[in-house]
Amino acid sequence: MGFISKLYEWKLKTKIKEMNVPDHIVLALFESDLFADTDYLKLNSFACWCKETGVKTVTVYINIIEVDTHISNQICNKLSTEIPPALKNITPNINIIKRGDKEISKHKTEDMIIDISLGYSGKYELTRALKEVMFQVKEGNLSPDTINEDVIESHLLFKSEPDIVIRAGGKRLTDFLIWQSVYSELYFTDVNWLDFRKVDFLRVLRDFQKRKRRFGK
Repeated sequence: MGFISKLYEWKLKTKIKEMNVPDHIVLALFESDLFADTDYLKLNSFACWCKETGVKTVTVYINIIEVDTHISNQICNKLSTEIPPALKNITPNINIIKRGDKEISKHKTEDMIIDISLGYSGKYELTRALKEVMFQVKEGNLSPDTINEDVIESHLLFKSEPDIVIRAGGKRLTDFLIWQSVYSELYFTDVNWLDFRKVDFLRVLRDFQKRKRRFGK
């Protein structure tokens, strides 16, 4: 990195420290992004950058293309086995979320939390929540007249609302956290995941700080 680039990065850091950073960042990736990320070094760097700037929760959504169920399961097993060891030097609070999981582990330490969602899309989460609500109605534990937003939210797996969703190297929206991210800020990177640098990350934070969030108002 040249002198000018270092100076620019230093200026960004200085400006960012003067304002609040997002508490919860979502990073949306494709499975191919991680397979191209040798030993998950880029993912490790991203998590380090988040921790350095004071982000409390990082949720990484990995979009797994469902061409074949057996292949999809193999991909999930591979990622769920290899990712935690690659991030353990950053925080002990790492969760791997796969389809079928009904809750996310809560940690007792104050370290940053990293949730890795493997193909647990927003459509899947919302469909699953509605099925649970309908089952409660069928069992007589819930009246249809009492179903509201709070009831549906109580059946969602992810409880936290992200401050910003970063879509790396893509121009299309992701349906991940489709309910929770309704008021989140969206950021589409100009570079692909492997070319994503720390200065790009700092630009994301600076852009977030400049925005005036309205939360639907």
